[in-house]
Parts: sequence; structure tokens; C-alpha cells
Amino acid sequence: MQRILVVEDDIEIQDMLRNYLTDAGYEVVIAEDGVTGIAKFDDTINLVLLDIMLPKIDGYGVCEVIRQRSQVPIIMLTALSDEENQIKGFEQQIDDYIPKPFSPKILLYKIAAIFRRGSSDTQKQMSIVYKDLCMDIDGFHLYHKGKEIVLTQKEFSLLRLMLENQGKVFTRQMLLDRLWDSETFVEDRIVDSHIKNIRKKLDADYIETIRGVGYRIDKEN
Repeated sequence: MQRILVVEDDIEIQDMLRNYLTDAGYEVVIAEDGVTGIAKFDDTINLVLLDIMLPKIDGYGVCEVIRQRSQVPIIMLTALSDEENQIKGFEQQIDDYIPKPFSPKILLYKIAAIFRRGSSDTQKQMSIVYKDLCMDIDGFHLYHKGKEIVLTQKEFSLLRLMLENQGKVFTRQMLLDRLWDSETFVEDRIVDSHIKNIRKKLDADYIETIRGVGYRIDKEN
């Protein structure tokens, strides 16, 4: 089920959006101000509906923080319909800008269209190529200089996560949170062991150690 974060301070609009989105099969998370919106945003959110005129932090501030962490689709819903505000929104890499009042039915069609595009992009991304590496995601194969490298499921998931986020530094805790069952206690040094094994199997050091912080795969030029 797709999860949609609604950042909106108007209670009537909150209720209206919750009802329409829930009836359409989406899971809805509500935030009544900008600070709460940022706090409730995480990797499980698939789309954000964002008002501009919010208490504490306005929609532009919320958008800026989210864009530092994610390229999740963002639709701005706002009473500010002038060109200047629309341009400012698109400069912050939003996906759509819908002035209030708006048609809930049209909004649902726009959301569905965004998810269709995202699904199409995901289907196209069946492999990742990085330098001498080629990762076949669907087939669960990894090739280095044309030779297949056998990885465990956890090693494959770890390497895939880092290849999909080139340039991003992951702390051990971030990797544990993403890849290990939260109900099972594991030492954070297990991450070091998996990365050591990946390096050994590849006989190459694509994963860079950021001393005192964590690991990353550098962006390919």
C-alpha cells in the first residue's frame, strides 16, 4: 500500500484528503505543521501533499529538508496561486502545484499518474552499472569485469543500497536500520564484516571508508 504524507494545518482539508485517499486505497499520514511534517517523513513515505502556509516551518522549508534526503514525489496544495510562488515551488523540484480550491477527484488522477510514472521507471531500472560492476537486480546476479561474483542476500542488498545512493555516506546504524530486522539485536560491527567480505569477493575497493562516520560509494564521473 502506498503511503502518502499530508502536511496541512486546515482540519477540514485534512479530513477531506484522508477520506478520499483512504477510499482510493492509500495509507495516509497527517502532519498539522511543518515541523511535524519533517518529523513524520521517512523512507516509507511514497508521496507528499504539502501546503505552503504552515505553522512553525512553511511548505518551502519542509520541501527543502525533504529534498536533501529524498526525491519522493511532492505535490503542493496551496491558496497561493500566483506565478511567483508556483515558480518557487518548481525550483525546489516539486512534481506538481495545485491551487486551492481544488477537485479531489482530479488530485487522485494526478497522484495515480505520478505513481504510474514511478512504476515505469522502476521497471526500467532492472540493472545498475558502475565502473566495472554490473548488478542484475531482478536476476540477483552481480558481475565484475564480466565475471559473476556470488554474494549472500545481505551482501547483495547492502551493495545495491549503496550503488543506488552513490555519494551518500551511510553510518553503520543507517545500514542496520535499512537492512536488518529491527526486532533482532545485532552488533553494528556486523556491517564492517559484510563490507569486508564484499571487498574480498570483488578484489576491488569500490566502497570507501569515511573515517569516524561510515561508508559510501563515490559518484561515478
